[in-house]
Amino acid sequence: MSIFRKHTTLPVPEPYSADDIMLGRSACTGERTIGFYDKNAKRLMHEELVLSGKDISGFYKKYGLTPPNEEPKEII
Repeated sequence: MSIFRKHTTLPVPEPYSADDIMLGRSACTGERTIGFYDKNAKRLMHEELVLSGKDISGFYKKYGLTPPNEEPKEII
């Protein structure tokens, strides 16, 4: 058993694309999350907590996508 984790790339969930990635912010605590925005449900799906810019690039890397130069749009 190795002490290093292998990086496995996940497929992008079926109805979404790289253009659907957005940031969300909690109204109570101000925590930021990143995920795929579902236009019908009007919420983030497959969301993860964002503590720094490394978490944003890690999200893109997890799905095998190249991160854009600027941060994703934020849900208002």
